[in-house]
Amino acid sequence: MKKNLMNMQSLDIYLSSLSMEEYREIEDDIRVSEIKLMPLRSWDIYNDYYARQLAFLRQQNTINSFKELAKKFEWKNDLDAVFKDKTFDALVLTNKEAKIEWVSEGFSEMTGYSSRFAVNKTPHFLQGKETDKAVLERIRQKLSREEPFTEVLINYKKDKTPYKCEISVIPLITEKTTHYLALERQAG
Repeated sequence: MKKNLMNMQSLDIYLSSLSMEEYREIEDDIRVSEIKLMPLRSWDIYNDYYARQLAFLRQQNTINSFKELAKKFEWKNDLDAVFKDKTFDALVLTNKEAKIEWVSEGFSEMTGYSSRFAVNKTPHFLQGKETDKAVLERIRQKLSREEPFTEVLINYKKDKTPYKCEISVIPLITEKTTHYLALERQAG
């Protein structure tokens, strides 16, 4: 065995398997490593940065997926302006009849419902006893006027856990409004 046992992988497991006599025989061969270890607080800073970068890249990927849909439907909205300085957990695309046609991956993470379950349903399945009827009425009125808006309401996850959901809805237009895009995020 080489003199510096500190470079041995799983040294702690090896040492714990030794009897006291065996340990005393090699005790002098164990030296403190000269390797400089990164302080844990540096890792915390990097880990925070990495998590933010990962979230940013996921959001960009979601936006790019939605832009591909936009090309297909030929919407005339300035999507760069729609997404500028916006944060969201999920995107939900509905048609004029309020039926869901597409949801981002974040929708499943936020609600627990799969995209397969959500497509062809109205967002009503997310509502429950604490969902404010006045907010729902305001949403209906704004949708009928085809104007963008932001509202906060109580929705329910698949496991019946209530959560505050901030939705920003944008009418998507060709010659007229054909769909609505909801940028959703958990509020508070």
